[in-house]
Amino acid sequence: MIGRPEVRCFFYGERRRKTKGGKKQRNKKKKKKKKMNGNKNGGGAGFGGIVGEYIRRHHKHDPKDHQCTSTLVRHIKAPVHLVWSLVRRFDQPQKYKPFVSRCVVQGNLEIGSLREVDVKSGLPATTSTERLELLDDDEHILSIKIIGGDHRLRNYSSIISLHPEIIDGRPGTVVIESFVVDVPEGNTKDETCYFVEALIQCNLKSLCDVSERLAVQDRTEPIDRL
Repeated sequence: MIGRPEVRCFFYGERRRKTKGGKKQRNKKKKKKKKMNGNKNGGGAGFGGIVGEYIRRHHKHDPKDHQCTSTLVRHIKAPVHLVWSLVRRFDQPQKYKPFVSRCVVQGNLEIGSLREVDVKSGLPATTSTERLELLDDDEHILSIKIIGGDHRLRNYSSIISLHPEIIDGRPGTVVIESFVVDVPEGNTKDETCYFVEALIQCNLKSLCDVSERLAVQDRTEPIDRL
């Protein structure tokens, strides 16, 4: 079994465990405003408007029968350029990813570059070897592929894209992250998606916290004053 990450962060996903409260409690939760949305079908299904269009345009995966895929969305109260300054650092994912303790990039930072990531305790992994597939500073898109390491995420590939929006009259960012990965023997697609989504949710929550803290430090002006 993959197991579930021993983490202490709040998950905003639509995918939840069943609770004793039954259907009424689940319906009550659905009414609450969520900052994070998840969809395991990929391809923009379940997302409407401009977000769905972003997903269809930039998050194209072709999962096989033995793979699962999902897409998660986060809204951050910080401008795109600030959030991107964190996301684009393929050589320093620990700037916002809470489970990374150390990262070493081999050679120059370019498409095809490899990084060796050391993972903190609390996860069923110790190291991960990852390759940079795409780094687009104009469209704000980063794509990586895991090619090795001490874990069970085989043929894992992810895409993260950033898009500008206005939140409460200030520049904000829509962050979309999608992935495709093999389902390990002994696990179901739902179990695999749940595990990976939990990791991504924690990463995006941390990205949100760090970005919004930096935005406050920058004293970003309301959009109508720019």
